[in-house]
Amino acid sequence: MAGSDDAPVAAADEALYVLTAVLLTPAQFPSVLGDDYPAACAALGLTPLDEGYGLVLGQDGDGARWTAVIDDVSLVAVAIASWDCGMEYELSPDERTLVAALPGWPLALAVAAPDVPAPHDPDTEATDPPPLTPPDTSTWGPAQRRLGADEIALQWAEWRGRLDDADVLPNKQASGTEATAPEAEAAPETEPEGTAKPGHPGVRQVLEEARAYIDAPPPLGRVRSSFAPGDARTLRADGPGWSIVARTDDIAFILLDTEPGEVIPVGRGPELPGLLEGLDKIAVRPL
Repeated sequence: MAGSDDAPVAAADEALYVLTAVLLTPAQFPSVLGDDYPAACAALGLTPLDEGYGLVLGQDGDGARWTAVIDDVSLVAVAIASWDCGMEYELSPDERTLVAALPGWPLALAVAAPDVPAPHDPDTEATDPPPLTPPDTSTWGPAQRRLGADEIALQWAEWRGRLDDADVLPNKQASGTEATAPEAEAAPETEPEGTAKPGHPGVRQVLEEARAYIDAPPPLGRVRSSFAPGDARTLRADGPGWSIVARTDDIAFILLDTEPGEVIPVGRGPELPGLLEGLDKIAVRPL
């Protein structure tokens, strides 16, 4: 998602050449930063306001990386929507909307502003906070797990198309009995029709923890609901060590910190529809 790379905006005492922008709101935030909205804000040292923030990432005239935090969420949302449609949009927030100018970038960018030095961290005083850096995604862990869930949500049709109905057996895990979730990235072994696979304790625990959210709502943003074709919704839920991506009219995919690189599909069965319906009722939604 590239912005207008030659549009300066005031940040600190210098112009910032905008490269991109992202929302930091309860319903939409860079999930690589945390399992929920308060955690994502804490990663940036920000107070989790109900309205959220816009994050504008760019470089100053010396090429240093800066993240401008603004409170004009609508402006950033319009810019992102325009860029996603392939339209030009010069994002130039008013100085009065600036909440903070943070050194560094919290996300990895593959673009750079023209006619300025290569991106680098700015010089800071000893008393200043260290520059922001993207979470380490070189090895499997929470950040990689959440990025994987992001990818599945964006490419649902592709991931769903990898599975035949026979690959996703009816789920009985939500009631704490048998697991029926073969791994999506490994070719499941052929078994006689009607044979149940052994339970996966990690998946059973995830479904139990997700169900507990319905009775005791988790931190804001830990369960999110977004658009899907037809009358369905795309659900995203995260918790300690796990992520769920699901369609309310279909199956769910689970990723675990303890299962590096694995994507576990969970069939609907008798329990999953009710779980997804309950999660959708408590989920935050984009405005």
